[in-house]
Amino acid sequence: MEDRWYTAPVRVAELLSEELGYLHLHVLSGASHLDNRITHPRVQKPGLAFAGYYAYIKPGRVQIIGESETEYLRTLDEDERSARLDTITGLPVPVFVITKGLDPLPGFLELCRQREVPVLSSTELSSTVIKGISYFLEDHLVPSTTLHGVLLEIYGLGVLLIGESGVGKSESALDLITRGHSLVADDRVTVKRYPTGELVGFCEGTLRHHMELRGLGIVNVQDLFGLAAVRERTTVDLVIELEHWQSGRQYERLGLDETLYDILETPCPYICMPVALGRNISIMVEIAARNHLLKLQGHHSAREFARKLEAQLERNRKPPSSPKEP
Repeated sequence: MEDRWYTAPVRVAELLSEELGYLHLHVLSGASHLDNRITHPRVQKPGLAFAGYYAYIKPGRVQIIGESETEYLRTLDEDERSARLDTITGLPVPVFVITKGLDPLPGFLELCRQREVPVLSSTELSSTVIKGISYFLEDHLVPSTTLHGVLLEIYGLGVLLIGESGVGKSESALDLITRGHSLVADDRVTVKRYPTGELVGFCEGTLRHHMELRGLGIVNVQDLFGLAAVRERTTVDLVIELEHWQSGRQYERLGLDETLYDILETPCPYICMPVALGRNISIMVEIAARNHLLKLQGHHSAREFARKLEAQLERNRKPPSSPKEP
């Protein structure tokens, strides 16, 4: 059901994508080495390294050179500055980014060309570049996987419907959309796990906002039902597996036992829901979402029922009190 999960590195070329267009990044040198891999979401300002603490440079991190680093290096004599730059460009740095449109120091670009390290430039402030690139890397350098299913937002909860092909996931999802809920992804759901432990699902590529319905083909949910019928992404809060009803199998009757479903080694509440003729699955899914919301608020209907039943049985077990003697 779940593809093998991965944490893919980010290529330097991806920093030049439209997503970071507001940083106005462009290549100063090393255009043939934009396949260098960034493997750490935190960026660095190499001020300490320029002062001689070379161990401060961590492999795989973007290095930001701003005004303070540039002005410090200008205070050094030419030989010492050249030695510092020579050492730093020889370290495992995937890319340098110069901010505020500053001119590179003499000899720096040539050293980077020799070491196959690309150099990018931005006219924006260092703080803006650091914030933008950090956010971009944190979103891309996290564990990720792809699941076969349908992800919906129901009452503010992210509900993932899974199950074998033909069980009715898309049809149930369409019914839920007509009831006012929102589609996030159909067929292939990409899920990322962020450092907070939060699982976030969304749809990648051209399938976004589309559904495949057997007999109808591909439909655009946003065009059919409007903007409110789709969401770009949502947390995955509940997993519901639809399966064909199996005669003789014991299904959950009370709901006391809670099962978990692992996504990216993160447990998520799970319900197995049998599909049979005459069962309105979309309403069942909707009720499951409502019930999960109640649980999050501290109201567990099955446990409360069990407690009341146990209390009633306990009262019935007590022998009647004997009448008092006069």
